[in-house]
Amino acid sequence: MAAKNKSNEIKISRIYDAPVKLVWDAWTDPKQVAQWWGPRGFTITTHSKDLKPGGHWAYTMHGPDGTDYENKTIYHEVEKYSRLVYDHGGNDDRPPLFRVTVEFAEVKGKTKMEMTMTLPTPEAAEETRKFIKQASGNSTWDRLAEYLAKETEGKEQFVINRTFDAPISLMYEMWTNPKHFSQWLAPAGFKMEFIRSDIRPGGNTFYFMTNGDAKMYGKAHYLEMEKPHLIKYTQQFADEKENTSRHPMAPTWPETMLTTVVLSEEGPDQTRVTVTWETYGNVTPEELETFVKARTGMTQGWTGSFDKLEDYLAKQA
Repeated sequence: MAAKNKSNEIKISRIYDAPVKLVWDAWTDPKQVAQWWGPRGFTITTHSKDLKPGGHWAYTMHGPDGTDYENKTIYHEVEKYSRLVYDHGGNDDRPPLFRVTVEFAEVKGKTKMEMTMTLPTPEAAEETRKFIKQASGNSTWDRLAEYLAKETEGKEQFVINRTFDAPISLMYEMWTNPKHFSQWLAPAGFKMEFIRSDIRPGGNTFYFMTNGDAKMYGKAHYLEMEKPHLIKYTQQFADEKENTSRHPMAPTWPETMLTTVVLSEEGPDQTRVTVTWETYGNVTPEELETFVKARTGMTQGWTGSFDKLEDYLAKQA
């Protein structure tokens, strides 16, 4: 772990359920990149793009608070459908922050995207890691997953990733052992208790979350589990008698959600968690619209839960 923290490189790896050409086009076509580039809540306006060695991409990133960020990306290598190397974070009045290398490869019909950000020093890399986390910068790659799911399957999804310093076997335990699961899943300020827990394929759970004042009940049905890589279950709000109900503060929230959790090893003691949320069963256009518009709130909610999980894991060490 210590050696990893001293690196001047930041690495990101993702697998997208889409062919390489589609992922490449999503990266390089200004109309497509405008649908997903930047942290959640940000939008961009492209002024010019010349995708070739020595060419540049000039764009303005618009923050959710109205702040504009001018950027000029300088391309050094462009190998169609395979590789991009460019300088990021600079403009006419300032030098770039770091160099980025992105490689795209087909893996069983899917696309593996491997990105390396190279900074001048390990200290600069550590500061950038902190900034990316604070700004939810990695939600950019979640937004790309959502965009590709809509393009390939017509699905509206919410995706969020987080890498944890824990072996995959322990991370699977965090999701499937009720004693651990209840300690971190509830949003910040809430605690969770299981009334009944049977976490196995075909099993069900019934639980409540409370902040001391309000109490919300919920239930889950487990559809698929492949230790230690996959957990899939549906979720519904419920009343105290376990009857299906609606979100207490959002009556047009979909009745049933499907949660897919994929765990991937990023090293002997590192695991990336990918959570995908989507509607399940019958859903009205109004409910789907409510789900799509709630992605920023879902990001905040899951981020709070993941922060709690990080703290909980640190106490287990």
